[in-house]
Amino acid sequence: MATDENKRWNATRLPDLTSRTAVVTGANSGIGLTTADALTGAGAHVVFAVRDLDRGRTAAATLTGSTEVRRLDLADLSSVREFADAWQGRPLDLLINNAGVMMLPQGRTRDGFEMQFGTNHLGHFALTNLLLPYVTDRVVTVSSGAHRWGGATIRFDDLDLDAGYTPRGAYAQSKLANLLFTLELQRRLTEAGSRVRALAAHPGYAATNLQSHTANPVARALMRLGNRFLAQDDRAGALPTLYAATADLPGASYVGPDGTGEMRGGPTLVGRTAAASDPVVARRLWTVSEELTKVTFPAVPAGL
Repeated sequence: MATDENKRWNATRLPDLTSRTAVVTGANSGIGLTTADALTGAGAHVVFAVRDLDRGRTAAATLTGSTEVRRLDLADLSSVREFADAWQGRPLDLLINNAGVMMLPQGRTRDGFEMQFGTNHLGHFALTNLLLPYVTDRVVTVSSGAHRWGGATIRFDDLDLDAGYTPRGAYAQSKLANLLFTLELQRRLTEAGSRVRALAAHPGYAATNLQSHTANPVARALMRLGNRFLAQDDRAGALPTLYAATADLPGASYVGPDGTGEMRGGPTLVGRTAAASDPVVARRLWTVSEELTKVTFPAVPAGL
């Protein structure tokens, strides 16, 4: 008799992705690499969009499927533009906005934005809009349960958090921005009559190297312990992303683990805070993001 555990959706249930192309940002390690592995295993051609080409090539060489490696630094908008300009009209079935930084010491992107907001949100915002004319199926953006931390809000009066920066607060704002971006992107796609869908996912508590870059040494030590004894592995952490990328789900859906506190388990639709569901704030964030990146929603997105 089947148990609840083996009824859960897993990577063996991916559809045939032969002839489909996916871009995965940050595919050289962690959840990005396991996502790429599963997609290539199902037949997709996966483009590793990574900051370090050597690390990307080394990671891609560990997979048996069809891959290529292209440079992308989400903390540098000129690099984002170069990546998009080099796409040259190829159809793109899946764009998976996976890369991210977590709870860093205060820093700036090349364009002067707070590093976590600039990398996790603005870099992916620009990339998505620049590639959207080629996207044929969906955009999946990886957020986090951290969007709930401390009643997170978008600090429009101080997006760089200069008046009171904390690594935790900056990360929470960037992950909230990921969800609001997905909400407004789907609204715009629907309004344009596009069949492309925008979805978000979060991995729960997954053991990856993301936590090793946090600013606080005590937090790093605690996270190492958590990774060892509490977290699920990166393959389980990738399942919400893979489910969002391939399951027949409504636009603006948010996928996470089905276990207690959404920390671990099989992928399922999950909730989000009221702040992450506010269409007015989502539109305002979009407008501000266009002003900051000088990138706008394309006049004719793909999938029409």
